Amino acid sequence: MNYFYDPKEKDRVMEARESFSGRLLTDPQFDEAMANTGIIEREIKKSGAFKEKLSDYAYAFARTEKIDLAKGETILRDLFRIRTGKSMNQMREELAEREQKLTEPQRKLAYDYALGVGDMIEKGDKINFNRAFAHQGAALADELGITDAGAKRLMKEEFKAAENAELYDWGKELEEQFYRPQIEAEKEAREQKNGRGERSRRFQRSASGREDGDDVREAPARRQGASRSRVGPRP
Repeated sequence: MNYFYDPKEKDRVMEARESFSGRLLTDPQFDEAMANTGIIEREIKKSGAFKEKLSDYAYAFARTEKIDLAKGETILRDLFRIRTGKSMNQMREELAEREQKLTEPQRKLAYDYALGVGDMIEKGDKINFNRAFAHQGAALADELGITDAGAKRLMKEEFKAAENAELYDWGKELEEQFYRPQIEAEKEAREQKNGRGERSRRFQRSASGREDGDDVREAPARRQGASRSRVGPRP
């Protein structure tokens, strides 16, 4: 069993292995099923939804392991519940309820995280708006215990309330100011490097051609001299 679980989940993973849905699976099947529960959990925390992701992975799991589709979905649901301590729907509802009960100070945190998007773009190494926005959204979601989608929505609302501007537009302006020049500089450096490499290869081919040509031109002289040596001097 090679499932890479959180050490804090060790007991729950062992419980899942010996459960009704887990004990009939081979080790590779169990590892794959547990990995799928982790993917579904991440989707719930990201978007607050799981049915589409569950359907996709249950279908793939059932097809490759030659088991019934309904059974495959049941296995994933059961193992998810044992590993996380709650059902998929319970996790989704808890996240939604927590977002509804946010206090005003908690909501205000979103503005600081929104400003963090700009810091990442300005000070980071080739970080665009989408990457920075996703990172800050996930960090805020983790602190508040809500979905990434909810955190992003909150960041946009609080930024607009404070700046009377759209977070997306502001972030894209910073992207053009800081991210774009880094990308262009990297592209130019790569082209220059490729150009130097191509010139070096052309020089090597040219030098090789000259050497081959010298050999060809010298060969007849050597053959002619060798011929006179064999014939000998004329009387």
